[in-house]
Amino acid sequence: MAHKLTVTEVLSLTHDVKRIRTEKPKDYTFSPGQATEVALNKKGLTEEKRPFTFTSLPSDDYLEFVIKSYFDHDGVTKAIDEIKEGDELIVDDAWGAIEYKGTGVFIAGGAGITPFISIFRDLEKQKEVDGNKLFFSNRTGKDVIMEPYWEELLGDDFISTITHEKIEGHENGMINMEFLKKHVADYSQHFYVCGPDQMVKDISASLKQLGANPDGIVFEK
Repeated sequence: MAHKLTVTEVLSLTHDVKRIRTEKPKDYTFSPGQATEVALNKKGLTEEKRPFTFTSLPSDDYLEFVIKSYFDHDGVTKAIDEIKEGDELIVDDAWGAIEYKGTGVFIAGGAGITPFISIFRDLEKQKEVDGNKLFFSNRTGKDVIMEPYWEELLGDDFISTITHEKIEGHENGMINMEFLKKHVADYSQHFYVCGPDQMVKDISASLKQLGANPDGIVFEK
């Protein structure tokens, strides 16, 4: 079922990422980590649906999305970058395979962090953050979404790695076999992986080689 929802707040998080909040329909439900199809209620764009993850909590009285704009792609995320309060989004019902199954290691690339935002906010609310780690890979330092939040929430259990720059406080390089060997001691725990398709495939393959249970690797099918 599609819902037309008014945008109530727009905030820039990075140079190409915005946090967008909307009204929330009565009785609308989702689980932390789930996504939905979203379109802009503007001429020529109402059928141009794209998947975006909820970053709010199910208990919040608004819906929230953290959306990265790709200016070299089609007009949809560019149009979303220009969105303002009072505009309308068309939002479908929730779906998605990424959900919290227990303590583990979260591995994100770029905008792949978005399903983990709601999951960690929920863990924070339940006071169940301890024991979870986050590895977050980005091209440059300015691409790291919500860096202060992760640092405060996770401390040393947050490891940021940058692939195209060397910056103090961040590792340099991709999340690959060597990275995993360096930072993971226990492969019996859960692993949550979200990012570009090739990254998810490569990391999942590396985790299996290192002894992770394939059923313990959670990613969007």
